[in-house]
Amino acid sequence: MKTLTVFSKGGRRAEARGDIPLLACVCLMVCFGCLMVYSASCYVGKVQYGDAFFFVKKQILGAVAGGAVMVFFCFFPYRRLYKFRYAAVIISVVLLLLVFVPGVGVTNYGATRWIGFGPLTIQPSEVAKYSFALFAAAYFAKNYKKVATVRGVLPVLGVGVLFCVLVILEPNMSITMCIGILMLAIVFLSGTNLKTFAFLLIPCVLVVPVLIIAEPYRLKRLSAFLDPWSSPQGEGYQLIQSLYALGNGGLFGTGLFNSTQKYRFLPFAESDFILSVMGEELGFIGLLFFFAACAFIVWRGLRIARRCGDRFGYLLAAGFTLVYGIQVVVNALVVSGTIPPTGLPLPLVSSGNTSLIITMASMGVLFNISRSEGVEKPVVTGFVNNKNLRPV
Repeated sequence: MKTLTVFSKGGRRAEARGDIPLLACVCLMVCFGCLMVYSASCYVGKVQYGDAFFFVKKQILGAVAGGAVMVFFCFFPYRRLYKFRYAAVIISVVLLLLVFVPGVGVTNYGATRWIGFGPLTIQPSEVAKYSFALFAAAYFAKNYKKVATVRGVLPVLGVGVLFCVLVILEPNMSITMCIGILMLAIVFLSGTNLKTFAFLLIPCVLVVPVLIIAEPYRLKRLSAFLDPWSSPQGEGYQLIQSLYALGNGGLFGTGLFNSTQKYRFLPFAESDFILSVMGEELGFIGLLFFFAACAFIVWRGLRIARRCGDRFGYLLAAGFTLVYGIQVVVNALVVSGTIPPTGLPLPLVSSGNTSLIITMASMGVLFNISRSEGVEKPVVTGFVNNKNLRPV
C-alpha cells in the first residue's frame, strides 16, 4: 500500500490546520437543532411549564457546554485517550448500573434510562456508545495481530455484549441495536477476515427476534409497525402521527414554526420524533438538505479515519463517526415507519443535553485527529487493509 506524506515548500512536513469544514457543519447543525427544538416544543413548553422557551433554553445551555467540551478535545491530543480506555469502560458500567438504583434512576414512560442528581439528568447509554468505541479502538490498535481469530476479538465482544445487556435491561432496544451494529462495524474495520466476521454476525442477527419476543411491549410495537391503523389510539398512534406530519409537509413544507402535529398530537416532538416536525415544516426538499449535511459529517469523519496513519486514530475516528451515522440512520428509519418505533434521539438536533454534549465532544476528537494529518506520520489510504498503519 502506498503512503503519502504532506510537505511544505521548505521540505518540512506541513502543519495540518484540521478539518474546519467538519467543525463548521457541526456548529451549524447545533444551531439548527436549537431552532427546531424551539419550533417543536414552544407550545408544549408554554402549556406544560408556562414558558415557550423552556426546552430551547436547556438546549442552548447544552450547546454552550458542548461547545466548550468540543473546543477542549479539539486541542487535547487524541493519543492520550488511549490511557483512558479501561476507565471509560468502568465509568460507563457504573453509570449504567446506577440507573437501577432506587432514588438515583429516573423513570419515564415505563423505562428507566436516566440517572438524576438534583436538576441534572444523565443518560448513561449515550456515554456507553463512545466509551465502547474508544475501548475497541485501543484494543485493536494494540492487538492488531489477533483480529483474525474469534479469540482475538473476544475482549471487544465481551465489553460490547456487557453494554448491550445493561442497556436492554433499562429497557432501551434502540441504543442496544446501535451498540451491536457499532461492535460489528469496528470488528470489520479492524481488519478481521470474513470467516471470523461471519461467525460473529450470525449470532447477532439471530438474537434480534429473541429480544423482540422476550418483551410483550416489543411485540405490540412490531404489530403496530406492520399495521399501525389496527391500534390508532394505542401502539400505532405515534407512528401514525409521524406519518401525518411527513405527509403534510409535502415537497416544500408548511413553513418554519407552522407544524400542526407539535400541538400535542405527536408525542416527543422535540426529541425522538423531531425529524417528523422538520419534515412537516421544511418538506421533502428541506429533509434532503438536512441529510446531505449529515452525510457530509459522516464523509468528513471517515475521510479523517482514512487519512490517519496510526491504528488507534484510524479506528477511533471511524468508531466515533459510525456512532453518529448509525444513530441518524436508525432515527430516520423509525420516524418514517421503515423499522418498528423505538426511542432514539437525532444527534446534534434532538432535545437532550447528554446526547448533544457527548456528540459534540466526539466531533472535537475527530477534529484533533484531522490536525495530526501530515504532521507526525504518513497519510495512509485504504480501510481494512491497514498493515502499514503504525501501532499506537
